[in-house]
Amino acid sequence: MTVELQGIGRRFGERWILQQLDLKVGQGECVALLGASGCGKSTALRLIAGLDQPDRGHLLIEGEPMDRVPARQRRIGMVFQSYALFPHLTVRGNLDLGLRLRGGPVQDRQQRIEAMLDVVQLRELAEQRPAQLSGGQRQRVALARALLRDPRVFLLDEPMSNLDAQLRDELRPELKRLILDGPQPVIYVTHDQVEAMALADRIAVMRHGRIEQIGTPQELYDTPSTTYVAQFIGRPPMNLINMDDNSVIGVRPEHLNLDDAGMDCRVLNREWHGASQQLLLDSQHGNLRMICDGGVSLGDSIRVSWPSQREHRFNASNGRRQ
Repeated sequence: MTVELQGIGRRFGERWILQQLDLKVGQGECVALLGASGCGKSTALRLIAGLDQPDRGHLLIEGEPMDRVPARQRRIGMVFQSYALFPHLTVRGNLDLGLRLRGGPVQDRQQRIEAMLDVVQLRELAEQRPAQLSGGQRQRVALARALLRDPRVFLLDEPMSNLDAQLRDELRPELKRLILDGPQPVIYVTHDQVEAMALADRIAVMRHGRIEQIGTPQELYDTPSTTYVAQFIGRPPMNLINMDDNSVIGVRPEHLNLDDAGMDCRVLNREWHGASQQLLLDSQHGNLRMICDGGVSLGDSIRVSWPSQREHRFNASNGRRQ
């Protein structure tokens, strides 16, 4: 089972939200569409689901053109940011509604729902309504509903953005167990690069309706193809230093070192991050970020350097990797 986007474009008025989007997602693969708000990632998901139509290009699922196939016939399992649960129905009622609309014997529906309640570990809450559930429990109901559709493809639209950090950490293993480890292609939309790097096999970084770079999390972190990707992937972002030869040197904050023979800097800010601290430094090249173990205080004058093999070089005119 594969999903393939071939030259997809979508325009609203005179503005192209998506421009020449090419993407192929293989069986059992999770690809994250990662980017800032307005880059077109959710629009791409709506086109795959059949909730909107492209102005150009083609969508194929398992090699079959989807251009004239209505949404209800595409067998898409979609999980939304807002959960999209019916507030007046219980957990069991929310799961049953979709099955009931598609028809089938009552006994078969009940057996599938009971089995799914065990899979998502919600049997004890089956008679509760959404307002009585935590955010993580509501999201598990939404995941269960998508699973019951027996979909060919899963589409997840920022499914954990409404949860706090601790709940997101708790739900990620559940998401992998329930959906990401299955045989279906998964397209996962998020603006959270930590989430994308933790869950996706490949990440497509989007900008202005195009894919800026696609690759594994490690490929994007180790060899960003543009300054945009270099600063979008990684927290804190990569330092960029303008040179005199129309180039930009990029250095990750964790690759800066204290060095008595290095460049003069002054500590403008310090944040503790558990075992390490993040420093904001004033230097001759502007502000730089640095990760170190400790021993540095606010206002200190220090010297820093970095190993040449850790440098990334980019063209200053177009931002592309040299």
